Amino acid sequence: MSIEQEIAKRKTFGIVSHPDAGKTTLTEKLLLFGGAIQTAGAVKSNKIKRSATSDFMEIERQRGISVATSVMAFEYRNLKINILDTPGHQDFAEDTFRTLTAVDSVIVVIDVAKGVEPQTEKLVKVCRMRKTPIIIFINKLDREGKDGTELLDEIEQKLGINVTPLSWPAGMGQLFKGVYNLYEERLVLFRAHGKQDAESETIEIKDLSEPRLNDLLGDRIAEELREEVEIMTEVYPAFTQEAYEAGDISPVFFGSAINNFGVKEMLDCFVEIAPPPLPRMAEEREVLPTEPKFTGFVFKIHANMDPKHRDRIAFLRICSGVFKRNTNYLHVRQAKKMKFSNPTSFMASKKTVIDDAYPGDVVGLYDSGNFKIGDSLTEGEVLHFQGIPSFSPEQFRYIDNANPMKAKQLAKGLDQLMDEGVAQMFIKEINNRKIIGTVGALQFEVIQYRLEHEYGASCTYEPVNLYKACWIECNDPVVMKEFLQRRKRDIARDKDGKLVFMAESAWILKTVQENFPKVKFHMTSEF
Repeated sequence: MSIEQEIAKRKTFGIVSHPDAGKTTLTEKLLLFGGAIQTAGAVKSNKIKRSATSDFMEIERQRGISVATSVMAFEYRNLKINILDTPGHQDFAEDTFRTLTAVDSVIVVIDVAKGVEPQTEKLVKVCRMRKTPIIIFINKLDREGKDGTELLDEIEQKLGINVTPLSWPAGMGQLFKGVYNLYEERLVLFRAHGKQDAESETIEIKDLSEPRLNDLLGDRIAEELREEVEIMTEVYPAFTQEAYEAGDISPVFFGSAINNFGVKEMLDCFVEIAPPPLPRMAEEREVLPTEPKFTGFVFKIHANMDPKHRDRIAFLRICSGVFKRNTNYLHVRQAKKMKFSNPTSFMASKKTVIDDAYPGDVVGLYDSGNFKIGDSLTEGEVLHFQGIPSFSPEQFRYIDNANPMKAKQLAKGLDQLMDEGVAQMFIKEINNRKIIGTVGALQFEVIQYRLEHEYGASCTYEPVNLYKACWIECNDPVVMKEFLQRRKRDIARDKDGKLVFMAESAWILKTVQENFPKVKFHMTSEF
């Protein structure tokens, strides 16, 4: 099979949402349809032994939330589907932002009762900046929620995207009877006896004017469905592949992931319309997936995926060419050749060694500390892929060693967790104290938990009054020297040794910017 055929077979997408909209449940149903798993894990409480397939960190199983991006691959209709399930919790937004650099399209999950929530707005904004094609799945239709048209209006206003419904619900909550697929013009009714796993449990009606519709749905819901579908087709623009791929229009599907309502309809449409692997921008040039030479970048690092083996895995998105096992590739940042004897593909926490991989695939590389997020691998060309920054944290604490006998373990644990991008560490120039900066408070708990359970180290935190960490640069060495001298108590270095100004308040930051106009203050590390 040629590289073009392999590329055409691949669809790589991310699933994003606000916490608790049902994102992980939807991921599992997609895996069920792909035959990748036989039973879905219930992410409800820590009393249930079987937790979600895509949540493999101990703290995720206890909390019932996803705190790390999971990568899963499965085959469906002769296509290779790569899903990246991202954390919904806002405290882990940075991990999600980075993951969005590795996908070609996105499915956004929205809770029918809660509508568009703040975290969804933030994530969709990132997708729109990159013009990533978006499909919307409105979930939990088996519960009472907002009216369908009201929801579509809210999505258009809050997310700033044009929508076109490709399925429409018949009833809602206790009266939920199924979904009408506008894309294929057929009605799929679900037997109301709980959760289906088989296709055979659906009834199909091709034409909405059939009187049998009234027998199955009842007169009121049948009439409502006919009216609403007529309005939908008149009010909303027709779906076109070009508009979807350009990010100008987003198809909307309705369903209930936990009950398998509407999931297959969305998946069938997704595999038809979702784009194959797209070109990627590097600082030097645009990289096309069809190029013969291999290129790829690391968008995530995960330490201790298997705590028994203390392994650390770098997730590599392949951008062009064919990645081959046991072949020498150039690690661009370190300017050295490396080869990998056991690259893996993922099915959540299950890993299999692969011999080759193609554009769109995500490969796990065992890493002994060589990789950082954003690193490039190539066949020799120097390329730096764009758009994988560290963001300025919003919460800060001093971190102290609670067990002097375990200083080595603490240092190693912090090093690896920072490389993963769980949080950022700054070392004060004046006294060498370590400050951890995070996007949200929950990350402090995750760090403490993982240090203890994965590295055998314990730490305590002390509050520190900080507003922002800004990366600084200045073309005038004299001005920079004076600035560093005058503000030395506020200067720190990040883990890469870059200079950072730790501002105690918005007012101090503003004053310093006015006093030193030649010094540039950056809110992301990628400047």
